[in-house]
Amino acid sequence: MNRKEKLSNTPQELDLLKKLETLKGELDQMFKSDLNRSLPFNELLFDRWERAKKLGFGEGSSIYDSAYVFGNVQVGERTWIGPFTIIDGSGRLAIGSNCSISAGVQIYSHDTVRWAVSGGVEPYEYAPVSIGNNCYLGPNVVISSGVSLGDGCIVGANSFVNKSFPPGSKIAGNPAKELIT
Repeated sequence: MNRKEKLSNTPQELDLLKKLETLKGELDQMFKSDLNRSLPFNELLFDRWERAKKLGFGEGSSIYDSAYVFGNVQVGERTWIGPFTIIDGSGRLAIGSNCSISAGVQIYSHDTVRWAVSGGVEPYEYAPVSIGNNCYLGPNVVISSGVSLGDGCIVGANSFVNKSFPPGSKIAGNPAKELIT
């Protein structure tokens, strides 16, 4: 039994599946020829800039369909939020303009450590996170609650940021530390 037979029981479902496959092929071909990229079907269907606009982000910002957004999140103009990110504003999150939030970045404005170790007795803890203008967060960076990054900060890939850093800092590591350059 092939995939179509497993997924579809009616002629209408088979017709819809065929139309979706045709649409995917056409969009994939268009993106490949225009932008030299191949994306998952959901990313072909949904416009990153339109999603950012619907979320109230600044003009020219974009956010991938695969990004999760929770709570109160403010984003400035022309900020790029990559695929497979977690953007948690449950304790408030502000991201400035002209930022690059790379694939796999996780930004948290809450944590559940005390709740978990207390057997659910202690409440969740919330603390706002602020990321200044013109910041770069490398792939798979994790920012914990209460952190503030000043304008122009660069955070190296795979870093865990659990404290705040002033403008212009270049940081990396687990936990992140300022690099001396």
